[in-house]
Amino acid sequence: MTFASSWGEGAQRLRDLLRDSGPLLVAFSGGADSALVLAAAVRALGPDRVIAATSTSASMPRSELAAAREFAEQLGVRHLSVSTHELRSEDYRANTNRRCYFCKSELLDVLLDAAATHGCANVATGTNADDARDAFRPGIKAADERGVLAPLRDAGLTKAQVREISRHWGLRTWDKPAAPCLASRIAYGVPVDEARLGRVERGEIEVRALFEALERPLVDLRVRDLGGRVRVEVDTAQVDWLADSRRLRAALDRAGFVGTPLDVAPFRSGALNLLPT
Repeated sequence: MTFASSWGEGAQRLRDLLRDSGPLLVAFSGGADSALVLAAAVRALGPDRVIAATSTSASMPRSELAAAREFAEQLGVRHLSVSTHELRSEDYRANTNRRCYFCKSELLDVLLDAAATHGCANVATGTNADDARDAFRPGIKAADERGVLAPLRDAGLTKAQVREISRHWGLRTWDKPAAPCLASRIAYGVPVDEARLGRVERGEIEVRALFEALERPLVDLRVRDLGGRVRVEVDTAQVDWLADSRRLRAALDRAGFVGTPLDVAPFRSGALNLLPT
């Protein structure tokens, strides 16, 4: 059976898994994965038995919140903004390769409390089957320890299948680039604090604005804080142009990386996991 003809079977497996999960609170980042979980939950349970909850903290890009709220409202789902405080944790701030475990633990503890307050029986995340096959996912361990649902993973849906189902369902998130937390841009061993998170976020805003001003296409972008250097990763086709752009230095200076040596490289998801820790 071809992939094109099987997307409906995957969508049905997802709805079947969610049918007995409600009332359900969905950890909704606004990305493609959690958006599909939210939309499938609405189809399986009805909008009145689903709540979307989006974290607000210094670790999360602020630009995602408004879009997440609008998406939930279009589905007829109640949307909550929940505050998380991972920066209070010394383990999180130390930024070892277990940082995601401590971040996810904080998030899920807050969401489980919110679920109890609002009468939800379960919490679900957007972890997909590809995520589960990645040996380096400490955040998944935190979720499993707490009994949080991962319906995409349990339905065997990969990222490509998530996008295909989303496209068929008309979800505007179907081709949305991944947007992990801002701390994922900071090299392990470099302490995480609000100032570093803020300049990473501003850096990406400034670089995107540079591309938009010159009407150059850009899909993937990361501004990575390596401690003594900053590395800007963009689509491969844009690397040479950006490396020669005098405006990039000014953009990063405005963001707070004043005088920090910089490199430009092709975008690679999870690139910091490949650096020595």
